Amino acid sequence: MRYFIGNWKMFGVPKSINILNKINSFHSKDKNRRKYRVIFTPPYTLLETYAKYFRNKRISIGSQNCYQKDLYSSNTAAVSPFMIRAVGAKYTLIGHSDNRSEGDTNDMLKDKVKFALKNNLKVVFCIGENKKDKKNNRTFSVLKNQITKVLEKKFNRNNIIVAYEPVWSIGTGKIPTKKELEKTTMHIKKVLKHLFKTKSPAVLYGGSVDGSNVEMFKEIRDIDGFLIGGASKSSKKFIDIIKNYYR
Repeated sequence: MRYFIGNWKMFGVPKSINILNKINSFHSKDKNRRKYRVIFTPPYTLLETYAKYFRNKRISIGSQNCYQKDLYSSNTAAVSPFMIRAVGAKYTLIGHSDNRSEGDTNDMLKDKVKFALKNNLKVVFCIGENKKDKKNNRTFSVLKNQITKVLEKKFNRNNIIVAYEPVWSIGTGKIPTKKELEKTTMHIKKVLKHLFKTKSPAVLYGGSVDGSNVEMFKEIRDIDGFLIGGASKSSKKFIDIIKNYYR
């Protein structure tokens, strides 16, 4: 199974559902539709509306983050995994570099993953090295640390997807070489297999993915799909990624 996940970040109003309707229509008719899943993570403001609308359609809806406490709390503006699941969302991103840069620690991320799984959300756990890490040849050690300090063997690996997003690539148009990605994704799966003592969860790639470079990613065995940022705001660009992947 392959995954195409659109992360809208701070984008979208109610009428933006037209973008997803076009993607859903394409997905419903695509001859390859049983080979992949489409997931979108709109802002919190759209979660309930979109989750209800797409409940029986081909697109699944998730949140871009969640708070590190279960049920309810007195934390202003916080949204718990329980609240996210209650409005019908099925997935949540956790550990995105945007949130790490704003203060998410490993302990916070571990609690987020724990409570998300407890509330039957599937977790898309994001990892990635920054430009300095890459320059100093610390990519492998940074990624291993990000995985092992947060994920635990007792977590249900069937409800976890890992998304590798090199921070230096996001929104820059720069991507790792094919050789770099082969080595890095192989390393990630090796760490995950050792952690869970069984098959690795799916590993996705994110970072300036578009219709022109997705065919190169297809050739890399350990990439099971994509976390797509900017291109997910356009139905045409998102559909082109899927079309070119299966071309």
